[in-house]
Amino acid sequence: MSQPQTARQATPRHYLMCRPTHFDVNYAINPWMDPGKPVDTDLAIEQWEALRRLYLEHGHTVDLVEPVEGLPDMVFAANGATVVDDRVLIAKFRHPERAAEAPAYQKWYTEQGYPEIFSAEYVNEAEGDYIVVGRTVLAGTGFRTDPRAHAEAEQALGVPVVSLTLVDPRYYHLDVALAALSDTEVMYYPGAFAEESLAVLRELYPDAILVDEADAEVFGLNAVSDGLHVFLPETATGLAAQLRAHGFEPIGVDLSELLKAGGSVKCTTQEIRHLAAS
Repeated sequence: MSQPQTARQATPRHYLMCRPTHFDVNYAINPWMDPGKPVDTDLAIEQWEALRRLYLEHGHTVDLVEPVEGLPDMVFAANGATVVDDRVLIAKFRHPERAAEAPAYQKWYTEQGYPEIFSAEYVNEAEGDYIVVGRTVLAGTGFRTDPRAHAEAEQALGVPVVSLTLVDPRYYHLDVALAALSDTEVMYYPGAFAEESLAVLRELYPDAILVDEADAEVFGLNAVSDGLHVFLPETATGLAAQLRAHGFEPIGVDLSELLKAGGSVKCTTQEIRHLAAS
């Protein structure tokens, strides 16, 4: 007998994105990047614009940060900052090629008048490694974010932080190995995690959707959910079927050009989480 599906409802979200005006792959800082392969910047912009329109069509707010010449990865806005209850923790990038993105995002939040903006002491690559699930931050380490940054994030953002260790270099950020589906639900690829971290995930989320390697390899977990709609790479067909079986509405997206730099839907999408209305 099949289990009854949970009734789901989309919640309007506030996203920050950056147009890939200067997108290119001219260095390699993750296993997916190959500077020898040609990149079509115009196609990257076209695909990115289609995702932005999807968000708007589904009732979400999308703000834009100005792209900076010489920062080809700035399109991956998820790495710029983490925001919880209007408290902003700016990223500190591990690789010098991306270091100048942090001041650009800090400038945007300052100009918007956010009163609590924290500059990181330790390396953290923001929502690349910080996945907010309800009132908890799942924090990745192993390849990019310094484990000492997790305590810093807990203090800055004012919510509990749970550390998880990544062990497969293909899944160098947490947001390519795990995604939040709602305030209480996640999906993840078990092969990306150390055994002790898997034990933590099993305890916290016993009903999580477990994703196979085929869907993980096409960045199916680099997804964005509004509680009902899940925006994910269109090639993650097996995962899309799993999501439907759990009452979600998957929406396939083609970001194949940006994938050449090791990023997809979630990487391009930073969520601005405001204080809950009292």
